Amino acid sequence: MELEPSINAWIERARPGRRVTGARKLTGGYSNDNTVVTMSDGERYVLRRYLRTNRCALERTLAERVDGVVPVAAVVAADPTGDSAGEPVLLSVFRPGRPVSELLTELDDSALAALGHDVGSTLACIGTVEFIRPGFLTVVAPTAAGAPDPDPGVESGARLRSDGIEPIDGLDQFVDRCLREGNADGHLSGDEQRALLRWAERAAPELATLKGSRCLVHSDYNPKNLLASGDRVTAVLDWEFAFSSSPLVDVGNMLRFPHPPAFDEAFIAGFRDAGGSLPPNWRRLSQALDLFALADFLTRPVEHRYFGRAIERIRALLAASDR
Repeated sequence: MELEPSINAWIERARPGRRVTGARKLTGGYSNDNTVVTMSDGERYVLRRYLRTNRCALERTLAERVDGVVPVAAVVAADPTGDSAGEPVLLSVFRPGRPVSELLTELDDSALAALGHDVGSTLACIGTVEFIRPGFLTVVAPTAAGAPDPDPGVESGARLRSDGIEPIDGLDQFVDRCLREGNADGHLSGDEQRALLRWAERAAPELATLKGSRCLVHSDYNPKNLLASGDRVTAVLDWEFAFSSSPLVDVGNMLRFPHPPAFDEAFIAGFRDAGGSLPPNWRRLSQALDLFALADFLTRPVEHRYFGRAIERIRALLAASDR
């Protein structure tokens, strides 16, 4: 494939003395497009383009913040406004490894356990990054040197700030809205929709124990967004939905769909061994937190690649609650 001249020129300005000699599209996401770019010296980079919401500045700043905490693709250049490249784009180092989602179907139990343990340990490390309050993240300019700042957020050259809106409030109201405004009719029966709302109403008060949590949450922590080589994670990808809350959000995301037991069991062990905290009712809490994402999928078009899987997972959740 060929890139637009403006994109080519922007990349070559970011990598002076080198030319773009090749471009290959990676599997695209719902919100962005990723392309592997090869330069004349053989080095490879990943060009990220934003199809929907522009989160370029946030992803750049998060990559800088977690570098050295977890494996992440280092950012080489970013144009959050699109003033230089013609659209918002981010260029990062191409990281070795394969998606964990592929490895899950190929490895034996011993290798799955080793990989699962490192995936859990990596998640615990993400949770060591803390903010002063829960909420959704924005990038703000640093204050002048020596100036007081009552809300400093997390320093990283440019800064990350959480807005203080509690992300885990109102599960029952959120599910109700998604059922009313989404595309559940014709895919979930009336009885199933009522049962799902009752499930959310029972779970919402339990989530109150997690309110005020202020750890970095990836929010899309699952095998498709992790690269690994052997039994080690080589990169955590796609930070566009990150916010400040409880690591149990990511636990629920990882365990949303069943994987080989050797992997899932080692994932939990690795999380605990690296300092991750799990309350006695962690499984139900993590399922409740993941229901925010599952319910949101019901508002997507029925042809969306995760709509049908969300329906299946909701049915499994309701079936398990009946036992």
